[in-house]
Amino acid sequence: QVQLVESGGGLVQPGGSLRLSCAASGSIFSIDAMGWYRQAPGKQRELVAAVTSFRSTNYADSVKGRFTISRDNAKNMVYLEMNSLKPEDTAVYYCNVRGRVRIGVPYDSWGQGTQVTVSS
Repeated sequence: QVQLVESGGGLVQPGGSLRLSCAASGSIFSIDAMGWYRQAPGKQRELVAAVTSFRSTNYADSVKGRFTISRDNAKNMVYLEMNSLKPEDTAVYYCNVRGRVRIGVPYDSWGQGTQVTVSS
């Protein structure tokens, strides 16, 4: 009922930057938390960054000071600005959005994932 479309992944050299975008559409009554997760080969999916409807943010220790999450409530979008990228940031990045399709009915939607590769 709520679809997410991600964009912005790709190949970048160490020290470079990328900006990920995620657009939410469908039966959206409200959006609460929006976030980005990542999963590297052989590892569990982990939270990278999240932002609440009150714009409170939370970051993984490994990305603090390098990544910035933001949201545009008017467009139902969330962004992840990634700077000073490192090879260990290489992973598939997933957008996650949680909210309600109507009062009392929650949703928890995931995007299809976008590959980020940091390599020289």
